[in-house]
Amino acid sequence: MKYQAVIFDLDGVLVHTDRYHYLAWKTIADELGVTFDEKINNRLRGVSRMACLEIVLETYDEPLTDEQKAYYAERKNQRYKQLLEELSTQDLSDEIRHTMVSLREHGVKLAIGSSSKNAKLILQRIGLDDFFDAVSDGTNIVHSKPHPEVFLKASDYLGILPQQCLVIEDAMAGVEAALAANMDCAVMGDALGHPQATYRLNHFPDLLHIVLGQDEKRKA
Repeated sequence: MKYQAVIFDLDGVLVHTDRYHYLAWKTIADELGVTFDEKINNRLRGVSRMACLEIVLETYDEPLTDEQKAYYAERKNQRYKQLLEELSTQDLSDEIRHTMVSLREHGVKLAIGSSSKNAKLILQRIGLDDFFDAVSDGTNIVHSKPHPEVFLKASDYLGILPQQCLVIEDAMAGVEAALAANMDCAVMGDALGHPQATYRLNHFPDLLHIVLGQDEKRKA
């Protein structure tokens, strides 16, 4: 077996909540009277909530106090959590579920490595709240991606060396975090264009071949 553990990003990898993030940030942007569109929203992928707010505020003329920023960040989060109520077990595809179950059956440890502070809520909504061996998320880290902390903590929680872990990411910042953690990274979605990705994951079940060491030809 090539890797002892797989660490998954959550949003955009196991489940797609981008639309909910967009709608929640759009609510805040509209209230502040600043432009917010899909292009700006794509810049928010994989970064912390406060860092996202700073991006949203780039065209806002008046300086905000830390208290005001905290207020708008929390407003966004409450709106996002309301939208997450629409999530269900049907939002987890069969191929993703079957792939992860198969990895577990082969003795691979599985973890979440997400900057989101709502990771546990999302996992609960899609029926995976008790599935992973470890969850490292925005509630237990100081530095968001591209800092490697979230992945290093996942590795530590699992008790497995970083170089024996494979990260699955869809955001450029996440790939940078994985590489900084000395971990190989299989990429999908927006991260497919990252030049230093270890693998390009065009089909999620291909992960089985990569992890079990049977897929050298797919190496980037």
